[in-house]
Amino acid sequence: MKAVPPLFVYSFLFSSLLRITSTTLDTITPSHPIRDDHGETLVSAGGTFELGFFSPGILKNRFVGIWYVISKVTVVWVANRETPLENHSGVLKVTDNGILVLVDTTNNTTIWSSSNTSRTAGNHPTAQLFDSGNLVVKDKIIDQPDKILWQSFDYPCDTLLPDMKVGWDLATGLDRYLTSWKSTEDPAHGEFIGKLDRRGLPQPNPYYKVEFVLNETDVYKVYKLLNKSIFSRYVLNPSGIGQQFRWKDHTQSWERLSTFPVDQCENYATCGAYTSCNINRFPICECLKGFIPKSPKSWNSTDWSDGCVRGIPLGCNDGLDGFLTYEGVKLPDTSSSRFDRNMMSLKECEEWCLKNCSCTAYANLDIRNGGTGCLLWFAELVDMVEVAAGGQDLYVRVPTPVLEKRGAMLSPRPATPSTAITAAQTTVQDSLDCMLPGPLSRNNFESANLSPSGLLGFSAGSFVATPTSNSSNSLSPFVTSVRWTPLPLSRDLLSTEPSSSHLLLAVADRTRKRCQDIDNNNEGTNEDMELPIFDLAAIANATDNFSSSNKLGEGGFGSVYKGTLLGGQEIAVKRLSKNSGQGLNELKNEVILIAKLQHRNLVKLLGCCIQESEKLLIYEYMPNKSLDSFIFDQTKSRLLDWRMRNKIIGGIARGLLYLHEDSRLRIIHRDLKTSNILLDNSMTPKISDFGLAKTFGGDQTEANTNRIVGTLGYMSPEYAGYGEFSVKSDVFSFGVLVLEIVSGKKNKGSCDSSQRLNLLGHAWRLWIEDKPMELIDEFLSLGDSCTLSEVLRCIHIGLLCVQQRPEDRPNMSLVVLMLSSEISLPNPGQPGFYTEKALLEEDCSSKSLKRLQQMK
Repeated sequence: MKAVPPLFVYSFLFSSLLRITSTTLDTITPSHPIRDDHGETLVSAGGTFELGFFSPGILKNRFVGIWYVISKVTVVWVANRETPLENHSGVLKVTDNGILVLVDTTNNTTIWSSSNTSRTAGNHPTAQLFDSGNLVVKDKIIDQPDKILWQSFDYPCDTLLPDMKVGWDLATGLDRYLTSWKSTEDPAHGEFIGKLDRRGLPQPNPYYKVEFVLNETDVYKVYKLLNKSIFSRYVLNPSGIGQQFRWKDHTQSWERLSTFPVDQCENYATCGAYTSCNINRFPICECLKGFIPKSPKSWNSTDWSDGCVRGIPLGCNDGLDGFLTYEGVKLPDTSSSRFDRNMMSLKECEEWCLKNCSCTAYANLDIRNGGTGCLLWFAELVDMVEVAAGGQDLYVRVPTPVLEKRGAMLSPRPATPSTAITAAQTTVQDSLDCMLPGPLSRNNFESANLSPSGLLGFSAGSFVATPTSNSSNSLSPFVTSVRWTPLPLSRDLLSTEPSSSHLLLAVADRTRKRCQDIDNNNEGTNEDMELPIFDLAAIANATDNFSSSNKLGEGGFGSVYKGTLLGGQEIAVKRLSKNSGQGLNELKNEVILIAKLQHRNLVKLLGCCIQESEKLLIYEYMPNKSLDSFIFDQTKSRLLDWRMRNKIIGGIARGLLYLHEDSRLRIIHRDLKTSNILLDNSMTPKISDFGLAKTFGGDQTEANTNRIVGTLGYMSPEYAGYGEFSVKSDVFSFGVLVLEIVSGKKNKGSCDSSQRLNLLGHAWRLWIEDKPMELIDEFLSLGDSCTLSEVLRCIHIGLLCVQQRPEDRPNMSLVVLMLSSEISLPNPGQPGFYTEKALLEEDCSSKSLKRLQQMK
């Protein structure tokens, strides 16, 4: 037998070692996580993408992300966007259940995790980074697409990569969309999102094709590179601008192919209905002839979103209508249009429109060779833009009196049929051919009707056209493609209404996150409520359709539910009761106030949802619930030592100080109580429920109200009795909170049955008898961490805050100083409402006053 050369053996072993190494570089297993302090990363098999820990810009915070190997600063996906690590102690691992977990090893806490899945992980769960940039959790043995447990492509950040879907998985409720970074150095959720939409205008593109899927389980768009050797990405930047890039090898840099929008007129419906937009004109928006601004005041202040309305109504069947010609324009939104591609003349198209009173405009479908076909509009004309070249002629229906002034029309521009692209089809045959399995002949396209998968586009992308069976209707629903468009506040994206079910289209769509008009009937408010918008389907899925098992509590406004978003983030959802008129005002008040507030001791409002008949507020979830669930529970109260209680008191004080003195407006909470103090993971207190809050401007510090609302036991005497409220009303409530936290007892309830004293009266009696230590919670008195002097000082401060006269109470800045220093304290005076009898009398008085007010 011939001996094998040693060199061959070494070469074989070396190549085998390389193969073994390469299979482990792109995969995490339960026994092989990646550690930040070891500098470990994953690299996809082809060396395209890398996953690891990074710090963006000059920040020291650490994130888990995916980036291009050729450009390590180009991060395309981030796991822990909202929860950065503060050091290099992070470990990313996959559990035996097939869940990715990011752990901070300094305290063994979970920083981030992938969502749970109904699929079983099998015996070999792995997380593998692919050359597409997709991080996939699956069973190592079962390599099937439908067996994937979780993938990063389902949870995009600000970047859309080839083969990444944007849209819905209808079976699970998963909504895939882009969210911009907060800034170029902060990957937290920013102010803009990019979502699937159904409106727009197509733009051919030589670099990639767009595919659209609409079936019983999926509605999504995906773009695929025509040349797989090109690196391409689409980014929604922190300013809300969409940009398409490709990598240039010779310069070793990213080349920007396109930017959307180029100008303000490219934003969908910038000028509203029945207007034209011209970026070279000031103001850029102008009503069409015969139309006037719908909201003159807003229009004159450069808010054109309400658009224009007819100055004179149409004559319709009286034969008194005609058409004004607008030459060289980009046609309006065609989502409410119909077309006939037969060889119909423009005159015949006009006659079609005149026969239908709902027809508002018409145009040629195909402007080549003198123009053929008919395109009709049956609703408001929205998103019409004057263009320098390549525009079309639009004929807008107006009454006869307007026709007599037609000399004031838009200036005519020469049409350029050879370069124009109609709203219904493209003349670029190559673009069509490259996106279909086989060539699509011109004749087939002309004779086919377009189904919901018939005509698609993507901003800076090409069409996908598929011929379908013929229909007997000569006028078939018109289909649109994609434009750069602000996202509506309330959309039924899967509507079955004929006017909106023509097609759902993919769009990377600049969307300012706004929650503008919670009360659609209240047009008088000028408050600007800027908030992220959540889809109703996503919230319903997160709360298991608002199941009773997820209910956290309820109030006059409605109910609060716990939910878990598909990305794994836990939320609390406040759902407005449909029958609560008072709740609507309180919800709106809460949005107006809390959307503008930022403080670590105030609960964070994540967003809102105003869709169909639902009005929802979405908050960060507080796992430890509210303060009352601890201090009034004999078991849980043992967990609160003095250090923890003192921290809670200080946090509430600082949050209240911010509301009273440091926020843009002075805010009086009016319903401060233990159930409205929420506790996060570290037991940091956060003031919540601003439904009853009031704002003061300038130097105003007090006001009156005829509608006395709040909670008995926490209301100050002047407010409960006379409707007078001020910062000192909140100080009184804070004092009650302090005494409840120290004692572990509720104010409303007899502490001394012989004298019917409530907690305030009981504390006052012990104070004047020089026995304040008897007020301290028995569980505190047993703890080593209880510092008696600190507790007694807090009792002293609490009694100062609940004094009968508001002018005797300290303000919150002084309270914070008292809590954090050793300054001497004045002697407290008698508290207000210190007996149960006083509380009951005031309760009856308040009810009588309310009945009297209702009779007036």
